[in-house]
Amino acid sequence: MRWRTLSTVLALGACTDPVPPLPALPYDLGAYYAAAEAEIRAQGGMRTEYEPADAPFTKAALARDFMRIALFDEYQTVDGSYVASETPSNLRRFNGPVRVRVVSGGSTPAADTQFNAAAVAKFTRRLARITGLDMRLATNAERANMVVFFLSRDEQPPISRQLARYVTAPPIEVENAFASSSVDLLCAAFSLSNERTPDNYRSSIILIKSEHSIAQRNACVQEEMAQALGLTNDSPFARPSIFNDDEEFAALTRHDELLLRILYDPRLHSGMPPTEVRTLLPTIISDIW
Repeated sequence: MRWRTLSTVLALGACTDPVPPLPALPYDLGAYYAAAEAEIRAQGGMRTEYEPADAPFTKAALARDFMRIALFDEYQTVDGSYVASETPSNLRRFNGPVRVRVVSGGSTPAADTQFNAAAVAKFTRRLARITGLDMRLATNAERANMVVFFLSRDEQPPISRQLARYVTAPPIEVENAFASSSVDLLCAAFSLSNERTPDNYRSSIILIKSEHSIAQRNACVQEEMAQALGLTNDSPFARPSIFNDDEEFAALTRHDELLLRILYDPRLHSGMPPTEVRTLLPTIISDIW
């Protein structure tokens, strides 16, 4: 049910047209998401083990998963919208400091706002340790280049036309996705670059629905922040992994940490084509295993 990470090139400017509110729903969205989460759990999903005994993986499987998750896009932009279309890509990642900011909507209760901020701060520190990136929370005086929004359905349309306050020139596709996201979009990440260096991420915008439970919000934080760093696709063969649409795992696993370590290994670089990456993977994996 989760719409995964999207990668696009920054447009030259943002749209400033007002956005009409989304139509009212005939049911409570929080209750809807709670029922969906309960169904996933009843099917054995939302697991949080780091290295589950029932899901071993090999070096060869890790290499296969990296190629599918880091070197394919899951969506393409068509006429201002995102369309599912898996296509090969070069390796893409951040090459400079990542400064993270958390924005909770005005309707978010104080306790949830505190949890959101703490969850993002904790995972930011973990990602910095795994990848070696200069990654931390932004100070009030700094402009962030990874912004994590926790918004209710009613808050999404007005915020969609204010994204330029947080990141430079957000593309219209991202604004539209914020303005009219479907109910079945649980959370999403948009990693952005520019036309001169399309494989070098400059910023990311993450949307998490504030109607979710604590557990689902935490799952969205981990998946979307990790995918925003460059693991842009999902694979039905990746296990144990959050980069799999089966919803079995809801927390970063050892498998996923290794994917991130590969992605930010100094022997790789932004723009590297899949053929070059594949050649280096056996040595990198043996070194970090």
